[in-house]
Amino acid sequence: MNPNAPSLPSATRSVRPELASLLRGLAPGGRIRITQTVAINTRRHWPTTVEGVFRGVNFLSTGIATDRVPEDDIVVVTVHFTKDNGELSSVTLDPSSRIEIV
Repeated sequence: MNPNAPSLPSATRSVRPELASLLRGLAPGGRIRITQTVAINTRRHWPTTVEGVFRGVNFLSTGIATDRVPEDDIVVVTVHFTKDNGELSSVTLDPSSRIEIV
């Protein structure tokens, strides 16, 4: 991957350039903190944070419940990490996602 590329390839929704750059610079084994906003309907929002050891980045292809046409697929960037309790975990990124190196 080109570390100077503005976004991550193959993602349906582009990742902010600064976040894409940070993700490209991460090496497995580094400690990260991910913060996202959880929303319940349109009135309740709160930040949630998780920390762990970075394992990698790839793409999750999702789609609707029926197999119709390729344009129905949504491809999202997924960050994989290990929590302090040993749990293997993954988070898909959205526009409000923040990742910090700890």
